[in-house]
Amino acid sequence: MNIVLFEVLQYYKSMKTSITGIEKAKRHLIDAAGRISQDFGLSRILGQVMAAVYLHEGASSLDDIGIELNLSKAAVSIATRQLDKLGVIKQVWIKGDRKTYYQISDHLAATLQKGFLELLRNKIQTTDDILKEAESCISDAEDSSEKEFLKQQIGRARKIHQKVDGLVNNPLIKMISG
Repeated sequence: MNIVLFEVLQYYKSMKTSITGIEKAKRHLIDAAGRISQDFGLSRILGQVMAAVYLHEGASSLDDIGIELNLSKAAVSIATRQLDKLGVIKQVWIKGDRKTYYQISDHLAATLQKGFLELLRNKIQTTDDILKEAESCISDAEDSSEKEFLKQQIGRARKIHQKVDGLVNNPLIKMISG
């Protein structure tokens, strides 16, 4: 009896540890989405959940997503609500099932583009506020070579900021992104 149990456990262990190329690719994409999400100041889980839903054929329940990502149902629920609010994923119902399911939005590319541009616009505004504060601080400082150097550097940063702002807030870009 112990030998049979041992063999079953070994078989189960080998099945669990041997992942396919498809599973590796999905894991790689999900991990990358988490890192990219984090790079944009969002949570890693948000990016991972979005990728898991995107890479799942058909609708995904909270349980499906949690198992796929090894996350709690609460963490997945919070992320799916945020993604739903952003329009990246949408809730769907399966007749006869009480669970809530999610699938990727029909307009994912447009939603991501619009969200990315909005995020950039917010960062540009924050940068403008930082530059204004630094300029205000320098105006009160005593004249010195360091003050002149800082004024030059802030001036250069201001020119870069204006170019980026001009690109992101270009009327054509605004029209394309909706």
